[in-house]
Amino acid sequence: MKLLVGLGNPGLQYARNRHNIGFHTVDEIQSRHGFTPWRDRFQGWVATGTLNGEKVTLLKPATYMNESGRSVGEAMRYFKIPLEDIIVFYDELDLAPAKVRVKTGGGAGGHNGIRSIDAHVGNDYQRVRIGIGHPGHKNLVSRYVLSDFAKADTPWLELLLGSIADAVPTLLKDGSAGFLNELALRQKPETEQPDRLKSVRKKPGLKNSSPVAAEPEMTTRTTGTTPGKKPAGPMAAALKALLSKSRKD
Repeated sequence: MKLLVGLGNPGLQYARNRHNIGFHTVDEIQSRHGFTPWRDRFQGWVATGTLNGEKVTLLKPATYMNESGRSVGEAMRYFKIPLEDIIVFYDELDLAPAKVRVKTGGGAGGHNGIRSIDAHVGNDYQRVRIGIGHPGHKNLVSRYVLSDFAKADTPWLELLLGSIADAVPTLLKDGSAGFLNELALRQKPETEQPDRLKSVRKKPGLKNSSPVAAEPEMTTRTTGTTPGKKPAGPMAAALKALLSKSRKD
């Protein structure tokens, strides 16, 4: 079994944040590959399915970014999944928007979600780092990652999320080199793609499939914190209406 983890913060107010691109990625994998609906488990939300004939569990920790390792560790221990079969998708400040890099192990790079996972399970798992760009100064980082993607980001973001989701089977089967090569091909204009990759692209948009919307007490990165309370309630329909209105503006 493989465990694919997307990092983010639960709640409607964080749904479109740059910091939530890991959530968006596993949402798109769940949607495109016919996984089960999300359900509460392991201090987060899980969906299950198969890729390349192998069982895969998707996980979105609901512990907030700085405690992501609690959820990952619980799922890992329950399924007895070795570190090499865990892949984590998350935002990377030090990569330009839409750039993707894959590595195994290494430091947390100031990312508190990764720091938490390292502390709970070790660091020899695979990381898919998804570029969101840098605001230019470390004092701006916390506000930047907790801000929404701009409307101008929508075209590259939708293409990127769909491309990653479509190329994930290659990542599991052939490793990072084949995955990154396919990802690059999928992001070219469709007329330049090999016939095997040409398809009608749907536009997923950004969504929050978490069953609750809450304001957390949360630390995002080492540069700042955001305190709050925890009112909750399902808000998927409200978000859908909000995004629909936003695209018409």
